[in-house]
Amino acid sequence: MLRRLLIAFCLLFSAATAANAEDGYDLWLRYKPVEASQGADYKTRATAIVTGSTPTLDVAKRELQRGLGGLLAAAPMTSNTIADGAIVLATPADSRGFAIPVGLDREGFVIRSTTLDGHPVTVIAGGSDIGVLYGAFRYLSLIQTQKSTAGLDIQDAPKLDLRVLDHWDNLDGHVERGYAGTSLWDWWRLPDRVDARYDDYAAANASIGINGAVLNNVNAKADSLTEPYLRKAAAIANVLRPYGIKVYLSARFSAPIDLGGLKTADPEDPDVAAWWQAKADEIYTIIPDFGGFLVKANSEGQPGPGDYKRTHAQGANMLAKALKPHGGIVMWRAFVYSEHDATDRAKQAYLEFQPTDGQFADNVLVQIKNGAIDFQPREPFHPLFGAMPRTQQMMEFQITKEYLGFSTHLAYLAPMWEEVLQADTFAKGKGSTVAKVIDGSLDGHTLTGMAGVANIGDDRNWSGSDFDQANWYAFGRFAWNPDTKSAEIAEDWTRMTWSNDPKVVSTIVPMMMGSREAVVHYMTPLGLAHLMDTGHHYGPGPWVSELGRPEWNPAYYHKADLNGIGFDRTKTGSNALGQYTPQAAKPWLEAKKTDERFLLWFHHVPWDFKMKSGRPLWDELVVTYSQGVDEVSAMRKTWATLEGDIDSERFNAVAANLAIQEREAQWWRDACLTYFQSVSKRPLPAGYTLPGITVEQYRKRVFPYAPGRG
Repeated sequence: MLRRLLIAFCLLFSAATAANAEDGYDLWLRYKPVEASQGADYKTRATAIVTGSTPTLDVAKRELQRGLGGLLAAAPMTSNTIADGAIVLATPADSRGFAIPVGLDREGFVIRSTTLDGHPVTVIAGGSDIGVLYGAFRYLSLIQTQKSTAGLDIQDAPKLDLRVLDHWDNLDGHVERGYAGTSLWDWWRLPDRVDARYDDYAAANASIGINGAVLNNVNAKADSLTEPYLRKAAAIANVLRPYGIKVYLSARFSAPIDLGGLKTADPEDPDVAAWWQAKADEIYTIIPDFGGFLVKANSEGQPGPGDYKRTHAQGANMLAKALKPHGGIVMWRAFVYSEHDATDRAKQAYLEFQPTDGQFADNVLVQIKNGAIDFQPREPFHPLFGAMPRTQQMMEFQITKEYLGFSTHLAYLAPMWEEVLQADTFAKGKGSTVAKVIDGSLDGHTLTGMAGVANIGDDRNWSGSDFDQANWYAFGRFAWNPDTKSAEIAEDWTRMTWSNDPKVVSTIVPMMMGSREAVVHYMTPLGLAHLMDTGHHYGPGPWVSELGRPEWNPAYYHKADLNGIGFDRTKTGSNALGQYTPQAAKPWLEAKKTDERFLLWFHHVPWDFKMKSGRPLWDELVVTYSQGVDEVSAMRKTWATLEGDIDSERFNAVAANLAIQEREAQWWRDACLTYFQSVSKRPLPAGYTLPGITVEQYRKRVFPYAPGRG
């Protein structure tokens, strides 16, 4: 009998443990019970949900019921009657006696503690039902982060119109630069089978205000525009629509040739324009609220208007004209460089795009990467920002960590994005930040946006690692308001994702805030860039110099020789500094005065160049690389202090990733310093050593199956 009782107890314990296990699937929408001291306050304010009925309002109601049911262990019921403690959802079409502010943006919302029909209630009102949905998620986040819901008076609206995830997903399921499994989109079985995860994906995005998704890779296949694949995209659009999310497609510029049998894709050819117009009409018949096209043209072998000696503006405008009758837009990427152009790669996008300022149609946004090279761990802001005042510009960030250790390295990217957004272009004097360029306020533009290259796959935890979820979350927060602070985002995400426990919050947030800088230190310190091995971009490869295209070689970017290291972008070199306004360029003109975080980006300096620490550059390089490894070691030790405070499954997953990161940080440090020492011929400073592995031995390490390759 006792044995049976013990077995039963063990089974019950195992079942309870399994039920309470966490695998990261719920992201920041975990809705775990709040502490009792806070719960008493909240419970008096969630007796019922009073709402109308549209697909979007139904989503808002369900999410409030699910969220409050988890947070407060009591889900409010739907009611048509206003009573004490009710949550009232209101739109201009059904305001229920609440005075919705005049001119409230359709995506904007108000959350207010007030009295209706003599009852104390909380009103969540929106400029439309989408605004209500955003307000509902904001209300839940207040409880999740233990902020008071008493005396609420919140009004908010997004600063950017387009807040879009770019999925680099291919039709065969592979995700280019994806480190979280295969594509979320099951193209093979769509439209007949629509995965239930699409609803959860949509809810996560709506909770942070993302309102668009580009479904396919920018290195596009024309097949994406064929009728069968449009039907598949329409099935996804049907799921995303109630959450306020439009679908977009990457369009291959040569589609009139590939699909239409034309002999040209020249944007000035009438038959080409007619083909695109017919294609746009077809798309909107299948997907009535289709968002538009994302285009990568004349870059890395992709076709484009340059093939016909036309400008990017001519190519973009031809597509924009086809979409305009339907309300669609074109996001035209400014990521261009050519093997036929010997100019400094950092200059090429500016040289191609800046002369076309003012020539783009009003439903075109030029989509510009945060830096002029390619999503490096640190880059100065792209010189195109502020240089095209008559052109609508949108930011492109990379959420997936192609150059920051894939999904195994902890690198919270929000501080990097904040650094770029708050950089001053001086385009119209001091205070002309990149954020003001992209939100339209600097030059009076009305169409604005931000894109993020998604880090989402079919892994159970969505992003390949638990901490990479923070970058998806942070992107949404910045796209809603580019002036948000990265530390504030980190704290909110930590509370929603891990715990409100003060120990957990005070431990994790500093880890996150210092993590990206640690990656810079052990990968590309002091302004170095693109030292990653080629093709897969996994691990160090500063020695690579034999590839046919110069700009694909890491040696192109560091230019290390016996005399020194760094890329001279001053007047004595490529003069890339000349693409910035004089005020923006001024801090970088002289090596001795340059912020050392950008020193080797703009200057080629001797190995014995005296740094601000008093050390010669070579010694500083050794110290900084070593510092990066030490910082990762410290993160591992810090995380270990949370054992028992974090559920075991996620705790162990993070611990394993940090072990990988520490090992690979050491590899980066040792390999890069070994190579640079072989060039500089200098001894290590006292107290520092290398493992004795030769450059040739490092060079022989190959990774043919590294994830994320194109």
